[in-house]
Amino acid sequence: MTLEQTKCSKIFRPIKDIFKIGDTVETEYIVTATDLAMFNGQMVHPFFSTFALGREAEWCCRQFVLQCKNEDEEGIGTFLNISHLSPALLGESVKFVAEIIEINHNTINCSWEAMVDQRKVASGTQGQKVLHNNKINALKQSIKN
Repeated sequence: MTLEQTKCSKIFRPIKDIFKIGDTVETEYIVTATDLAMFNGQMVHPFFSTFALGREAEWCCRQFVLQCKNEDEEGIGTFLNISHLSPALLGESVKFVAEIIEINHNTINCSWEAMVDQRKVASGTQGQKVLHNNKINALKQSIKN
C-alpha cells in the first residue's frame, strides 16, 4: 500500500459490502399541498414541484446508504440529476425506484425513476459519499474558517 493509499484509507473507509450493481430499492410518496410548485408564497402550478420530487428521489437513493454506513458515518449527496417528464397531482402516490449503477470505495451512485401508476413522472441519477463524522466535522470547520 502506498503512502497516498494509507492517507486515503484513514479518511475514506470502504462502505459495508452488502450491495451490488443492479440492486434496487423502492419508496412511495403521496404528494401534499406543500409539495406543489410555489415561489415566494405564490403557486406556479398545481403539480408536484421539481424541487420536492428531487428531495424524494434523493431519499429513495439514500436508503442504500442508511443500510451500509456505520454509526460513526453519514452520507453526503454529491449530485442530483432530474428529468421531469410528467406532472403528478396533489394526493397522487408516486413510486420511486432507485438502482445502484456504481459502487466505488465510499461512493454509491444510483439511477432512479418516479412513477404514478404506469406513467413515468421523472428519472435521473443521484450520488452520495459515505464519510466518517470526523471528516464531516473537519469539512464544516474548514468552511467556517
